[in-house]
Amino acid sequence: MAKFEIVVGSVLGATEYVADAVQEVLTENQHTSTIHLTPKLSELDENATWIICSSTHGAGDLPENIEPFSKELLAKQFLNTNFIVIGLGDSSYDTFCYGANKLEMLMTNTGAKQLIPAMHIDVLNHPVPENIAVEYLETYLKNSNLG
Repeated sequence: MAKFEIVVGSVLGATEYVADAVQEVLTENQHTSTIHLTPKLSELDENATWIICSSTHGAGDLPENIEPFSKELLAKQFLNTNFIVIGLGDSSYDTFCYGANKLEMLMTNTGAKQLIPAMHIDVLNHPVPENIAVEYLETYLKNSNLG
């Protein structure tokens, strides 16, 4: 059994649905997880695997609820932390998944280890983004022998 922290950056709520679906998969596979809708570093276990789910707001910005968290990352090192990124976006914008990309870069700069390439979900092609996120996570769990 592994422990996961699900960090959410959301504007309109779709990313929250993705986080709920991700948590359900983890629970089905006997893992523990906590969803953080207003993430704070002090509330996260550095030894857990972090699943960062974020949309993009405006001209490539992070959602307001995760902006303070992103600033906290600038001053920390997470050498024992593993992470996964799931981004939601609309490919008709030239800032497609910029929020997820920013968080991926920030986490990498802290020394954390990215376990698999980020999943960027295009809501134009996947109107129910939870489905593709669940497939992505199930594949990871199966291939990592955690499933």
